[in-house]
Amino acid sequence: MADLEQLEQLKAALAGRYSVERELGHGGMATVYLATDVRHERQVAIKVLHPDLSATIGGERFEREIKLAARLQHPHILGLIDSGDAGGLLYYVMPFIEGESVRDKLDREKQLSVDEAIQITLEVADALGYAHAQGIVHRDIKPENVMLANGHALVADFGIARARSEAGQQKLTQTGMAVGTPVYMSPEQSTGENVGPAADIYSLGCMLYEMLAGEPPFTGPNSMAIMAKHAMEAVPSIRIVRPSVPEEVEEAIFAAMEKAVADRPRTLAEFCEIMGTPLGATATRRAMTRHTAQRRVPTGASRVYPAAEAPAWWKKPWAIGGGVAALAAAGWIGVQLLSGDGAGSVAADPLARKIAVRYFTVSGGDVDELRPAADRLTESLIRELSTARTLTVISPNGVAPFREADVARDSVARALGVGMLVEGTVEPDGAQRVTITTRLYDGDGGNLGRARTVSVLRDSLFSAEGEVAREVSIALRDVLGAEIQLRESQAGTRSMAAWSLLSRAERARREAAAFGPANPDSALSRLALADSLIRDARAADDRWIEPALQAVQVAYDRRRYVPPAAVGAVLDSAMARVEAALAVDASSAKALEWRGTIKYAQWANGRLTMDPVVREALLNSAEEDLLAAIQRDDGLITAYATLSFVYYDKKDVPASLTQARTAYQRDEFLSNSAAILNRLFFGSYDTQLFAEARKWCAEGGRRFPRNPAFTVCRLWLLLAPDETPDVALAWQLAARLDSLVPPAQRPFQSHLARVLVGGVIGRQARTLAAGPQQAGMLDSARRVIQEGMGNREVDPRQELPGYAAVMHAQFGDLDRAISLMTAYVAANPDHSFRVGGNLHWWYRDLQNEPGFRRLLDRTR
Repeated sequence: MADLEQLEQLKAALAGRYSVERELGHGGMATVYLATDVRHERQVAIKVLHPDLSATIGGERFEREIKLAARLQHPHILGLIDSGDAGGLLYYVMPFIEGESVRDKLDREKQLSVDEAIQITLEVADALGYAHAQGIVHRDIKPENVMLANGHALVADFGIARARSEAGQQKLTQTGMAVGTPVYMSPEQSTGENVGPAADIYSLGCMLYEMLAGEPPFTGPNSMAIMAKHAMEAVPSIRIVRPSVPEEVEEAIFAAMEKAVADRPRTLAEFCEIMGTPLGATATRRAMTRHTAQRRVPTGASRVYPAAEAPAWWKKPWAIGGGVAALAAAGWIGVQLLSGDGAGSVAADPLARKIAVRYFTVSGGDVDELRPAADRLTESLIRELSTARTLTVISPNGVAPFREADVARDSVARALGVGMLVEGTVEPDGAQRVTITTRLYDGDGGNLGRARTVSVLRDSLFSAEGEVAREVSIALRDVLGAEIQLRESQAGTRSMAAWSLLSRAERARREAAAFGPANPDSALSRLALADSLIRDARAADDRWIEPALQAVQVAYDRRRYVPPAAVGAVLDSAMARVEAALAVDASSAKALEWRGTIKYAQWANGRLTMDPVVREALLNSAEEDLLAAIQRDDGLITAYATLSFVYYDKKDVPASLTQARTAYQRDEFLSNSAAILNRLFFGSYDTQLFAEARKWCAEGGRRFPRNPAFTVCRLWLLLAPDETPDVALAWQLAARLDSLVPPAQRPFQSHLARVLVGGVIGRQARTLAAGPQQAGMLDSARRVIQEGMGNREVDPRQELPGYAAVMHAQFGDLDRAISLMTAYVAANPDHSFRVGGNLHWWYRDLQNEPGFRRLLDRTR
């Protein structure tokens, strides 16, 4: 119907009641006209639905929904005056507002001020919260439907989106019209599901994002592309494009736009709490109480230094200067956020440990050739993941019906009763290799944002799919473990706001870890954000222990980014937070584990300055706390791992190996496997279980090929009595180590590698008959070891002389070995030459030497 014809029809139908003057505007749903209410002599706006929409909705449904909306009386809702059918044209009448819509304002100004955007959001949230309490969901929150008058927001068009939705997805699709507005539509609304208040919360989060950024969070060439982004892509950070936006406002947007309904704030009040402004607060009140972005930005007044060039965690733990390496090892144990013991009523996700692996697809060419291999790989991966005793993995027969079917992920998850889905692709990469990519999705079909890629030889995909599946499993299981732990930690709180805040804090903490010691300023900034979010989470639910435990984790992480002199104070701060956690729940096994872990770190940090009696008591106390934690919860894998280090430093290697094996066997999601494998290697190596040591070294290298620990262990194995020395291989391993070690640790580790290579050269020299060739090779060994000694700048703790002493002892240079060991013991008086009460096999050639016996007497 032509616009003019429709205007004339409307004038005729409403004559005597409304004097229709002119068109004010039109959109995809309706045309709005300015009119005068004849009886009351006031201006009104009449919205007339387009004929095709009117036909789809029908007069009866339209009248029913308009009556519901007309009951809404709220200062921030644009009320309805009248409605009806004007000769087949469905219309409703609203007060005429002398103002503009948020869309008009955005078109003119592009971005709104932070305070104005938040004030509009608060008023819209107030209106929606009122409507939700009446059982009414708007379904189409967007800038066009929010009017601005006299400095306040008015929400328009209640009831119309519901009427469209009630008309049925299929009918609307036939008319070519979208239900809702895709730019602001929640994932569940875009798939035609029944929607509740969470859909309005999602749309309001989108609108807040646009008011601040000047553009919506997701755009695309068509509706389907936009809907797909809402369902699949992570929400972009508002603070990247506009750093002045307060962090708590960004957190509120992230929370509102969670893919899963259950992960969003349950009410508008919770959403506003996350934003840092209670529902009903005014702009003035917010200006007085908010945390500004400026106050959160580091000032840079305190210079942050990189971590000290102390030996890396994968160094020889105690036989040479064990305390330092043990401290670094404790850091890499990486005690993680697990489910807490706090009281509460929100149940953990019952599907968190149920998973399905859909048959992998083939991308690119060679589909016919690669499809059978992709099928076998999928089935092997299902078997591999099924070995995790706490996971329930759907069998190949269970997922087979969804192999070729184009079924939405959330529908597959519901049909199979799982909380997570794994999907994968196999893609040719040149003629010789294929790339396997796996992605993890939640039960609502949302991409958890963590893809894992493995590149393998094409032939291995056909001949050794079991090994390939194992490698893919390794890449995937750490992601699964982190996701399960995060979901299960929700048990224990009644507050969705607290849970959302803590989830954001954990994300910020992981971002800090990704920056690493190479970028300490950025890492510390993210930890500061995590601390702020944790404080807010504790305020939202002060009886939930999980925020208190996470606060300990953040304090403990901070030690990686501060100067060495500040580590002690950081550990003291972490210990104070442990006591705060125990005040929330004195029975918390996780808090006890933390206390033991931090005591162990304090022990290692103070090994050169602390009174020996105090140090011994601290180590014993750490052991007691860790054992008590395990007694309360034997699933604390990290406690077993830390205990293995404690026992190693107590020179009880058999007990250390027992704890390490337990940790490794139970560490299904590989959160600590690198550190545990390293401990298993050195425990076996020190007790002369060389076959076991080779097994653990090889396992570590296979699972963690870029971890320098598993190149170092190969160097140590070249020095084992039953190993044939291979000088060429030793030099190759030393060169590889240089490429793997972080820059801050490279000077020390490069010198250590040369010392070890010198030991291999000396061992090979001993296989030669006495003569010029042997003498020349021994001279080479001594020279290489000397070159590896370094200076105090490279080796401030003077550990390299101890390593050099061991190397000289291996090829019979006993006087030089005793001289170097004497210097080492002077700098490291707590060193022990024994393993489990017996002399370490390294020193047996020295045991009858008087100088060495004097050293033994001094270190008993």
